[in-house]
Amino acid sequence: MEKVLVGKVLLTLMIVCVVGSTTAQSASNVRATYNLYNPQNINWDLRTASVYCATWDADQPLSWRSKYGWTAFCGPVGPTGQDSCGKCLLVTNTGTGAQVTVRIVDQCSNGGLDLDVNVFNQIDTDGKGNAQGHLIVNYNFVDCGD
Repeated sequence: MEKVLVGKVLLTLMIVCVVGSTTAQSASNVRATYNLYNPQNINWDLRTASVYCATWDADQPLSWRSKYGWTAFCGPVGPTGQDSCGKCLLVTNTGTGAQVTVRIVDQCSNGGLDLDVNVFNQIDTDGKGNAQGHLIVNYNFVDCGD
């Protein structure tokens, strides 16, 4: 009986560990700047934008490329390089609570996010981000629903 109970406890712990490792990754109080991707002006063309993820995602359908605003990702938590390409983030302006979902299409080096200017302006609802040149945001990796 004891062996069966120990086995069940170990199995439960293994399941908890596996489920815990697949939960959404997130970070708080991350610096977000903006980039002039303006994808709507280039038909959401990743190659024309010369973004890092174009190598893997440029041939995705227009509906995929234009479903969300774009961002470069170099945040403190989450996948890096090719593994981050195409993933989605729910980004929240910590000052106002404004939120937007974005797709990772590029890399950056500012230690946070480099949002397309349109996305930046969408969550900069009080104008402080523009005045400071950056926002402080939280982000969560979310399912893109593709």
